[in-house]
Amino acid sequence: MSNVVTSDARDKAGYNRFLLLVAGLGGLLYGVDVGIIAGALPYLEATSGLNSGQLSIIVAAVLLGSVISTLFAGALADFVGRKPLMILSGLLFVCSIPVIALSQGYNSLVLGRLLQGVSAGLIGVVVPLYLAECLSATNRGKGTGIFQWLLTLGIVVAAVVGMYFSFRVEEVAKLGDSAKLFAFKDTAWRSIFWVSLPPGILFVIGSFMVSESPRWLFRRGRRDAAEAALLRSRSTVQASLELAEMDQVLSAEKTASNSATGKQGSLLRRKYVIPFLLACVILACNQATGVNSIIGYNTNILLQSGLSDVQAHWGYVLFTIVNFLMTIGSVLLVDRKGRKFLLSVGSAGIIVSLVCTALLFRKTESLRIDARDAVQALVGGDQSSLTYDSKTAERLIGTGNSGDLPSSRPTSLVVIYSYGDFRAASRVARSDDVAAKPIELTRESCVPANKVVAFFTNPFSDLDAARTAPLKVENALITPVPTSRNGWMVAVTLFVFMAFFAIGPGVCVWLALSELMPTRIRSNGMSIALLINQAVSTTIAAVFLPTVGKYGYSTMFFAFAACTVVYFITAAIFLPETKGKTLEEIEAHFEGAPS
Repeated sequence: MSNVVTSDARDKAGYNRFLLLVAGLGGLLYGVDVGIIAGALPYLEATSGLNSGQLSIIVAAVLLGSVISTLFAGALADFVGRKPLMILSGLLFVCSIPVIALSQGYNSLVLGRLLQGVSAGLIGVVVPLYLAECLSATNRGKGTGIFQWLLTLGIVVAAVVGMYFSFRVEEVAKLGDSAKLFAFKDTAWRSIFWVSLPPGILFVIGSFMVSESPRWLFRRGRRDAAEAALLRSRSTVQASLELAEMDQVLSAEKTASNSATGKQGSLLRRKYVIPFLLACVILACNQATGVNSIIGYNTNILLQSGLSDVQAHWGYVLFTIVNFLMTIGSVLLVDRKGRKFLLSVGSAGIIVSLVCTALLFRKTESLRIDARDAVQALVGGDQSSLTYDSKTAERLIGTGNSGDLPSSRPTSLVVIYSYGDFRAASRVARSDDVAAKPIELTRESCVPANKVVAFFTNPFSDLDAARTAPLKVENALITPVPTSRNGWMVAVTLFVFMAFFAIGPGVCVWLALSELMPTRIRSNGMSIALLINQAVSTTIAAVFLPTVGKYGYSTMFFAFAACTVVYFITAAIFLPETKGKTLEEIEAHFEGAPS
């Protein structure tokens, strides 16, 4: 008999580990979604002929897709169940890879990235929701931590793949054949996406093998199925206790909704409104730290800070390893120190690191000069291209007020241009990049294709006039490329940023999302809160390159630091500690029940 009990306990422990592995694979896919573009972006930029506005849209398309799917994820999770939605999210990711890797133009790239974003949005809602409903109070922190841990592993994998191809690109560059280098860079970014396909397939297979959420089954009137799902991971006694608790909660909700006044059933009660608002603020501030853009543009940021291509890829690999290792620390601490403590410490460290990064960029960007008149004379009044090399840089610098611009250093150029009421920023070109393509200043890259897009770009614009307006160079900003020493200093400040983000917001934000929401509004409340999260992230990603082009990285990092101050105040003052509390105890706290 004891052997049977031991075998049964072993089976349940094995299933719990498998459950965490499958949920973790969801985090792995989410991490790949966020991180894969960083390694591919420099090669995509070099071979696609897309401008900075289009590249920003490709980066932001994942986040836009997340916004779209997050809007309906909660309702879908309630309608079809948690397990089918996990399967669907994995299938969408698997389908997105060939769409991107085989694409031959801008539209297919955007479509593939949108599919990845839809997948990420569904995963971001359904996996934490699934974990919250399947794990006990003592394991919620650990389970959600593993989701975030494998999410960071996905980013590490994406960075290592990008690092591998940077070495290969450097080897091809030594041959001195620009055509071969161009062809290999085109192959490189496609291969980076192909490598991310296997985790998606594994997640789909694993999702077929786990049980449906017992709480979803119970609320659909399938008590026997809910009990069977519980018994896969719990003892008979534990399963009976949890079923009794579900009965009590459901009975209380029915009594409340049937009360004579209707007051008890209102969604405007403080037990619903306060945790919902707290979750929304925390998730919005989580993205306002700039974390997704810093991850997505990390290689480009390090290139502009003074590192070479290989150094920048090494810096990104180290950046992701810091994220991965510190997340392990957070997994170990989250159920000991608590969510409030880690969020407070993490957000404080983020503020300091962002300010230091901004100051390092400010030092170089203060030496910028504007050569717009000279560039306007070079390109004329219609769409044009400009090759920026050392000779062009010397000529342009000589035409403007060079001030303290050091003549011995390579420089970078970004052009802000307009056609009528619409503005765009070119990609950043370095004078020491011999394989770089010319800067393209085209009407197609600036003027929207139709009036709908034009309205959302600039509601007060005249699209017809912009289609015939001359090209106007508003700024041609030349900045000295810093030394590699400066680049590594920037890299260190970003490592510190990532360490504090991983130890606090990285893990705790998913717990806040799933723990704060009461049972009655959890799925839809999580969708709305995550929708706000993704909307903020999409907006930041879409404006990141144009803002950096016109105002510099320092302005962007100072803005991120200011937003994180709001995050720190919310976490330190308004957020309650939820460590070790059941979901019902957390719900009672917001209703004003005594501790």
